[in-house]
Amino acid sequence: MFNNQKREVVLYIAQSLDGYIATESGGLEWLDAVAAEGEDYGYNEFVATVDTVIIGRKTYDKVMSFGIDFPHKGRKTFVLSRSLSGKTEDVSFYNGDVSTLINEIRQSPGKNIYVDGGSELVLEMLKNDLIDRFIISIIPVMLGSGIRLFQSGFSPLNISLVDSVKFQSGLVQMHYRRKR
Repeated sequence: MFNNQKREVVLYIAQSLDGYIATESGGLEWLDAVAAEGEDYGYNEFVATVDTVIIGRKTYDKVMSFGIDFPHKGRKTFVLSRSLSGKTEDVSFYNGDVSTLINEIRQSPGKNIYVDGGSELVLEMLKNDLIDRFIISIIPVMLGSGIRLFQSGFSPLNISLVDSVKFQSGLVQMHYRRKR
């Protein structure tokens, strides 16, 4: 059955002011600069709009290294991996074409699709023009080096600013929509 309402693909991610999503070693400690009790920067509201998550293998491994419960329980989650396949209780490992995966997901009814990093996945999604919306939180920290959110190698995209929100911590969250 075809879903008449297009399921949007949304990149929801944080980066440093100078454009990095992690230190060179994959560290995320710098995100603590904006940690505030009771503040989730709209995350819970956002995840209520999604039922499918696509995550890169390195990001998945990093999340699993935290020793916490899998954060996407209850959502269909695909981990893009060149070497792993199969399923666990929480995820399906996928090593096929990301465009094919997105098109298959969009063929069934449901909520939006959350792209949860990392930079290799984001690059692949951009190369295939698959991201409809970008929600990017800028953390007021400059790392100087690390893993860039946007790697080079994709065609120019036209986007428009939908909204921006400034938080007490100094975090600024920008919402962009892809112009089609």
